[in-house]
Amino acid sequence: MAIKFTTTDAASVTHGVKVLIYSESGVGKTVLCSTAPRPLILSAEAGLLSLKKFKIPVIEIKTVDDLTEAHKFVTGSAYAKDFDTICIDSISEIAEVVLANAKPQVKDPRQAYGEMIEKMAMVIRAFRDLVGKHVYMSAKLEPTKDGDGIIKCGPSMPGNKLGPQLPYFFDEVFALRIGKLQEGKLFRYLQTQPDLQYIAKERSGELAMMEPPDLTAVFRKIQGV
Repeated sequence: MAIKFTTTDAASVTHGVKVLIYSESGVGKTVLCSTAPRPLILSAEAGLLSLKKFKIPVIEIKTVDDLTEAHKFVTGSAYAKDFDTICIDSISEIAEVVLANAKPQVKDPRQAYGEMIEKMAMVIRAFRDLVGKHVYMSAKLEPTKDGDGIIKCGPSMPGNKLGPQLPYFFDEVFALRIGKLQEGKLFRYLQTQPDLQYIAKERSGELAMMEPPDLTAVFRKIQGV
């Protein structure tokens, strides 16, 4: 079998940008989907009212099987070519669905959490590794206190193991935050680098510490196009 070479710059464009963004409720994780290039939303949440003025296709996720079928559609359907970005809103809610389905089937709740972690790791990798698509996964924010009493904010998942592992699946992990101008006006922004309070990382080296909440612009900057 002949070896096929590519280059890191070409791979970054063809593979697509894979990003995890977390925030508190109501900050705008769902609205962020509307800023992505040609999005398809996979939603486990009922809160799509914020997107009512947009006509973005949505696949409702109620079970793990729904998610599996959605992945098959994205990878195998001719209609999937109409979408450049797969938005999973939110990965935290989907994990809670998986956990709720697993609990009645086992006697020990720890087994249900173990099954949830295993299934969600597979799902996250499957969508993260989509070729030719951008992937945006949103997550809830969870504050935790470290040994020094410092509160650290990061993505939330059911249980206490998967949440801290979540950033390791992605090259791009941002916090969606609200800032305030001197005149008191509020604005939203993406924090792309970590500080003492928020977990974040940005491996492309193309983004500023604070970026406007516009996924199309962010993806272009990361890819250098």
